[in-house]
Amino acid sequence: MSDHDKQIKLMADGFGEIVAASGEDLSREGLVDTPLRAAKAFHFITQGYRQSIDDIINRAVFESDTDEMVIVRNIEMYSLCEHHLLPFIGKCHVAYLPQGKVLGLSKIARIVDYFARRLQIQENLTKQVAQCVADAIDAQGVGVVIEAQHMCMMMRGVQKQNSIMTTSCMLGNFRSQHQTREEFLRLIT
Repeated sequence: MSDHDKQIKLMADGFGEIVAASGEDLSREGLVDTPLRAAKAFHFITQGYRQSIDDIINRAVFESDTDEMVIVRNIEMYSLCEHHLLPFIGKCHVAYLPQGKVLGLSKIARIVDYFARRLQIQENLTKQVAQCVADAIDAQGVGVVIEAQHMCMMMRGVQKQNSIMTTSCMLGNFRSQHQTREEFLRLIT
């Protein structure tokens, strides 16, 4: 049995126990395959643990003499709240100031997914994306803003349906130069 199959089986067993403990009958037609389906979904949603950032970037760093801001807006993202295992869903905006190197466009979205597809809190996710982009291309600065709705706040607890959490991380020139930060924030709204 492969590691992948072992992980799925272990997760399926756990989901089966959770469903049964909730008072449901696992032999009911609609639930017979639910633990396995849930395990496969959870395995996919947490695939960031089983990936390598080097494989994701995959030599997509290119020489460039541009020093103007590069922005990728509205990158859809979802993650799982590490406190309740409920999703948070939103969008991520990433900007950087190149310093001789640029990053392949799709790689920015893949970096977001790499960190989002694990148990997370939004504050850490924001910082991890920013630091990874900065490290990948030795940028003069990086700015990341994430706006997300948290199911742990919508479905339970305070049950606020329209709340959106916004986090930001500003590195390098985005932190030290007010006008750079303001340009980024203006361009993403």
